[in-house]
Amino acid sequence: MSAWAGGGVARVCVELSETMETGQQPEIPESLIESVRRREVILFAGGGISQNLGLPDFTALIKHLAEQLGMSGDDFALNDYPVVAEAYIHSSGKMGALRSWMDTTWHPSTIDVASSDVHNLIVDLNFSTIYTTNYDRWLEKAFDARGKKYCKITNVADLTHPLDDCTEIIKFHGDFEDDASLVLTEASYFRRMSFETPLDIRLRADSLARPLLFVGYSLHDMNTRYMLFRLQELWQNSDQASRRPLSYILMTQSEPAQETVLRSRGVEPLVWADEDPGRATRVFLERLLNAVRERA
Repeated sequence: MSAWAGGGVARVCVELSETMETGQQPEIPESLIESVRRREVILFAGGGISQNLGLPDFTALIKHLAEQLGMSGDDFALNDYPVVAEAYIHSSGKMGALRSWMDTTWHPSTIDVASSDVHNLIVDLNFSTIYTTNYDRWLEKAFDARGKKYCKITNVADLTHPLDDCTEIIKFHGDFEDDASLVLTEASYFRRMSFETPLDIRLRADSLARPLLFVGYSLHDMNTRYMLFRLQELWQNSDQASRRPLSYILMTQSEPAQETVLRSRGVEPLVWADEDPGRATRVFLERLLNAVRERA
């Protein structure tokens, strides 16, 4: 990956754009471009953003947990990690050792986030608020590398801090620096799905007033689909449902059934089909940034 200079779009992104079959990519909606330009859009950054750095997915976590429990990681599917994590916690009685292993595994010294095009594009898009379900600190490190201010929010106490016109990075599933904040076990996911914690209440308020943009998410993840369902319910129970701002999700492969359901829930799929999800994400963010700058 190329280095970034002066906050501009890296040449590698332009080269990637030229290698994609641009005719197959849809136009970015004007409503999304304008909302990003006005800093109204809330970005939801998922696991695909971190995997773009070459980080492992949760298969590595399952194998590690299974080994600690004397089991075979091959006996579990990727989405089994909350159950295996909870079994580990019940067996060991503590989170500290697991959190330390995950922190080390997801923050290898070989990664230079300053050269990550996706992370730099997110910084340049200047979102006022970013929710992330990633435990790692690479978004924060990207802001640090560029000298941009941010406020990290992992718990209710952080909500009281003055913003000072900085980007809020809300760690929706917790952060490695706060064991109690981690949404990792099945029990913690069930509590999160109740949508009653302070961060949930904050999300509910944000989603009622502002459009959301989901990037780096797989719709095969039940947690993502359930969250979109709950947000839809909030609006359906309101007498102002017709005023709901349209939200968007970047999809790197076409899934017609999922797209139909998403639209029924007020989320517009942006299908940028590409065999390389990381490339599709980079090019999408680059074109969004260029469109925003053209209208500035």
